[in-house]
Amino acid sequence: MDSKNSRIFIFSAPSGAGKTTIVRKVKEHFGNMGFSVSATTRHTRKNEVEGVDYYFISAEEFRKKIAKGAFLEWEEVYDGLFYGTLKSEVERLRKEGKHVLFDVDVQGGINIKKYYGEEAVSFFIQPPHVEALRLRLQKRGTDSAEDIERRCQKAASELRFAPQFDHIIMNDVLETAVAEVFQIIEKNSSHSQITESQD
Repeated sequence: MDSKNSRIFIFSAPSGAGKTTIVRKVKEHFGNMGFSVSATTRHTRKNEVEGVDYYFISAEEFRKKIAKGAFLEWEEVYDGLFYGTLKSEVERLRKEGKHVLFDVDVQGGINIKKYYGEEAVSFFIQPPHVEALRLRLQKRGTDSAEDIERRCQKAASELRFAPQFDHIIMNDVLETAVAEVFQIIEKNSSHSQITESQD
């Protein structure tokens, strides 16, 4: 596939809404999807792998890359906690003839959609309500009570941005949400451009 035919699929959501699980299923289902690995300054969580889940870099290194214009988009989520998308990562995947899959925060998703315009299809994964997010985050067991409260407050404000995305997917029942996402991806890509995984 020519890089000009490569599509961009952007997934954003409040923390804990289940977007990473949906993105993983998209990646497994479609054979020619390349996952855009984001860079972050946060600490590695249990079972996370460098270059697979994130590029883990220091805040100092992140700031240097900002100064060099290396990021397609970036955000300082909290003081000293950065997330961003490296332009080189997207270019690499598109040169390989792959569609590019993004799992990014809400503001990042909006920025990437603006950058790529019609080449991109953006999804907002919406939880049934903020309390459902709180329960998911507690069950995940990776965040302190203070972090969960902060994430829930942020989620409430992020829900206002949902209309800026091409598609709002309610993730109440995971299987239903995944089926809806698959249908939209297939509709937005010709059969010659996208293939289902043969695994």
